[in-house]
Amino acid sequence: MATATDNSYQADDIEVLEGLEAVRRRPSMYIGGVDSRGLHHLLWEIVDNSVDEFLAGEANLITVTLHKDACSMTVGDNGRGIPVDTHSKTKKSALELILTTLHAGGKFSNKNYARSGGLHGVGSSVVNALSSELVATVHRDGHEWMQRFKFGKKTTPVKKVRKFRGHGTSIFFRPDESIFKRIHFNSDMIRQHLEDISYIHGGLTIKLFDEPKKETYELSHPDGIRSYLEKLTTETSKKPIHDQRFFAEKEDGDVKTECTFCWTEATDEHIRSYVNGIRTHGGGTHESGFRAGVAKAVKNYMDVHDIKHKGITISNDDIREGIVGVVSLFHGDPMFQGQTKEKLNNPEVSSIVEGLVRSGVENWMNNNSSIADSVIGRIVLAARARMASRQAISEVRRKTASTRKSTLPGKLLDCQASSTEDSELFIVEGDSAGGTAVMGRNSRTQAVLPLRGKILNTESLTLNKIMNNQEVKDLVQTLGTGIGPNFDVHQLRYGRIILLMDADSDGYHISTLLLTFFFRHMLEIIRQGRLFIAQPPLYRIAVGKEVLYAQDDAHKEEIISNIPANRKTEVTRFKGLGEMDAKQLKETTLDPTKRILLRVEIENELEADSTFAQLLGKDASERYRIIMDESSFADDIDV
Repeated sequence: MATATDNSYQADDIEVLEGLEAVRRRPSMYIGGVDSRGLHHLLWEIVDNSVDEFLAGEANLITVTLHKDACSMTVGDNGRGIPVDTHSKTKKSALELILTTLHAGGKFSNKNYARSGGLHGVGSSVVNALSSELVATVHRDGHEWMQRFKFGKKTTPVKKVRKFRGHGTSIFFRPDESIFKRIHFNSDMIRQHLEDISYIHGGLTIKLFDEPKKETYELSHPDGIRSYLEKLTTETSKKPIHDQRFFAEKEDGDVKTECTFCWTEATDEHIRSYVNGIRTHGGGTHESGFRAGVAKAVKNYMDVHDIKHKGITISNDDIREGIVGVVSLFHGDPMFQGQTKEKLNNPEVSSIVEGLVRSGVENWMNNNSSIADSVIGRIVLAARARMASRQAISEVRRKTASTRKSTLPGKLLDCQASSTEDSELFIVEGDSAGGTAVMGRNSRTQAVLPLRGKILNTESLTLNKIMNNQEVKDLVQTLGTGIGPNFDVHQLRYGRIILLMDADSDGYHISTLLLTFFFRHMLEIIRQGRLFIAQPPLYRIAVGKEVLYAQDDAHKEEIISNIPANRKTEVTRFKGLGEMDAKQLKETTLDPTKRILLRVEIENELEADSTFAQLLGKDASERYRIIMDESSFADDIDV
């Protein structure tokens, strides 16, 4: 243990990482991980730069080439071309400066880019740092210019190659195989991502050249998010209840907002949000503004028209049930949560989007009485169904509490709460973790069902065979809904069902088997948003007496990077839930105020159906093909 007189920590112990070495040391801090997601994030960073040229009104075409080896990419555009002249302060060419220096770029002010997805000035340089080869080709000033790089450092100066009349930038890069687990770009994933971008940016054309498959795609949607909404409702088989779709757009200073949506017959809500063309999977202030705007508009409409229904109370969830929508925001200074831009944090955006949606929806409903009648009728039915569901559950509980309790499996450690909404069930892997969860839980609201071994693979099996399995039978009895023709989601005994598994290959397999079971036999539980996956931490980081927890490798590196070098740090990796004591499990995974839960959602039920059939169906040849072709996308494999 260090003392006040310990002089082992000296000035020479301070490391100064030159150039882009910090990126190579801790890549996860910049791209979220070194798995398939991080690999593809390199591509998105370069594509985003080309999209920024479109947003600046300087380009209308982007070309993306997946080369034959599927390990390298080229992204080009017909924009202005990266400047190649010498920077006055650094005496380096602007091209070299942008590609070799963190926080160097033309997007920190709105002089050249009023709105941009890449504002941190690290995108291109990070791609360069994590590539074993990068070639930048620039067309501008009547010539073609070229410069080569390796591991973030230049290998050639900027060279004038030839005369050229066009303009634009082309970036070829090959990710470093010493950084990434395995390098293999997924053409289907790339095409889907690029198609989304072409919908968000009406007027932009994207050409994808897939050399391994010898296919070319031209992606262009002049109607923008209007067309995107039609695609989403078709793909998800969610039938709209009205023919006309809502659409609104407004430019307010450096913020431009577009949104479109419709009400469907579905029982869930599906919103896709974007900021400067970047998908914000974590939502943010633009999504919250949209949701608040819709709810307030409908309530205002009902108040103005004195629409009342005796015995029911309309909630915001009732109003938004069945909505499918797209929210696209363009902002001059977006504040993203992290370099990977998962969530928007700008506080002023919420009121901007809410104001646009609230006034727009009110006017839309006032001018379309038939649509308004359909919408109000659908909302009232949703409210009645919700109230009937609660009443039915309460009645069933009151009448059959004792008999239901007697039929529950003996290994279930039930909770005391009688209200469905106040209770939750943890499905836990193994008796060891189950015992720890029982000791750490809140016995009033949290029930625990330990699984002994892996649950049956229910894909392609008959209902009789499924119910002959004791683990499945215990699970069905615990949930209380029945199964098959007798399934009734109104009799679900818990408001949340939470899968709590080890963060290893066995845990992932069990989670997949359980997801298959719920998708095939209790889909309505997923549709109602009641199924979750717990996210226990992977690492415990002790800094003196302080204890921190990290969800994954990227989170661990982020925490460690913020710890002073003179602090003694001890990192422990949890190999399973059984290694945690009850207190640790409670404060990281069970406590609702501290835990992280992932809600299970299905964006496209047809794709989900195909995926489960391929991964867990009887056709082993299809599974073998996926393993051979797509093994590079297995993010974490414990050996």
